[in-house]
Amino acid sequence: MVMNIARLRPAPAALALSSLLAACSLFGPLRHQAAKPAAAVAPAAPALPLPTANERFELEPGQSVVGEVQVITAGKDDTLTDIARRFNVGYEEMLRANPKVDPWLPGEGHEIIVPTQFVLPNAPYSGVVINIAAMRIYYFPPVKHGERVIVFTHPIGIGKVGWKTPEGVTRIVRRQKDPTWRVPVSVLKEHHENGDDSLDPVIGPGPDNPLGKYAFYLQWPSYLIHGTNKPAGVGLRSSHGCIRLYPEDIEQFFNMIPVGTEVRVVNQPFLFGWADGKLYLQPLDVLEDDQRDWNKAQRKLLGKSLSATLQQQLKTNHQQIDWDRVAALAHDPRGVPVPVSSADVSLEQVLAAAPRVQNVLPKGSTWDGTSDLPMDEASFKQMFSEIEPGATAPGTAAPSSAAAPNAAGAAGGKAPPPPPKDGG
Repeated sequence: MVMNIARLRPAPAALALSSLLAACSLFGPLRHQAAKPAAAVAPAAPALPLPTANERFELEPGQSVVGEVQVITAGKDDTLTDIARRFNVGYEEMLRANPKVDPWLPGEGHEIIVPTQFVLPNAPYSGVVINIAAMRIYYFPPVKHGERVIVFTHPIGIGKVGWKTPEGVTRIVRRQKDPTWRVPVSVLKEHHENGDDSLDPVIGPGPDNPLGKYAFYLQWPSYLIHGTNKPAGVGLRSSHGCIRLYPEDIEQFFNMIPVGTEVRVVNQPFLFGWADGKLYLQPLDVLEDDQRDWNKAQRKLLGKSLSATLQQQLKTNHQQIDWDRVAALAHDPRGVPVPVSSADVSLEQVLAAAPRVQNVLPKGSTWDGTSDLPMDEASFKQMFSEIEPGATAPGTAAPSSAAAPNAAGAAGGKAPPPPPKDGG
């Protein structure tokens, strides 16, 4: 019988399978390989809270401290002037709160203190109150009996040295949109002495008008509360005695404050206030032309800054002032309110406890977030040289004495200082 060879020859697929099984048997039985577990993903950090606007406050009975200090992280292109405008504070306020920060290169990721807590001036809570030492204006609109007192506050620019903003009580006698500036003879004389005879005696509405778009006229001749065409000058001693506001802030007040409103101007560099059952001190810089001797008579002058109401609150709450802490804060003012009647609460603790918030425009701000930016260091120096010829702008380096002389200096002559074109 002849056998069919083809039927006995294993198929190629069968040979391959038997070879594979034989090979596997050399290394032991096949096992299922478990998939490696996925690496654990760290949960995303929670978003920082939004910042709080610091322009309008309703006061509790006895309250004289408003707002809260906030801390933000600087962005890549931020400067302190940018942050000041964003949070409605002045340039000097930002410098004082951040003494070790380069105002033009704060550094991406660097924490910046935003001084948005204020002690209200020791003055009646009515009408307009201006504290030139704080470079702040406050408006207390009329309220009915039993209603909470409301206050609006904004940063201001004040009179430079030699052109001091006067202190005392006056009233708003009129207000004007798109005002015309009639330049005082004294200002024309100053310009002439600085080599500039180009200033027109009358400057109408427009971008060159230092009064900006809105102005309040006072009973004091030649002194106004107005806007500005140079917003970076807000928070500085930048005027000829007038009070300057950011354009958006003066617009708000123009639509809010009636003619006849009382205006009280005070000079209070050390402000005591009450909040959360404690006495706070907000220390500021003493103005260069303040005639009071704060070094020799500091305790006496500070005592006068303490109102009768605050003294009664201390007595009622069985608290005493830590005068050593007061002296230390006054010696190195940062502009941040610190408790001075409670147990060992330092400035460092206050700042450590301050909320960290997003570096964005607070909701409800008067500013639109884009106008008048950016302001770089060179532009700021130029603006300041027009305000104060020959002086060094705050927060900027003084010119090197080794710099090459200009043409006039090389020839033995005296180069005139940059001509001031500032007014108001």
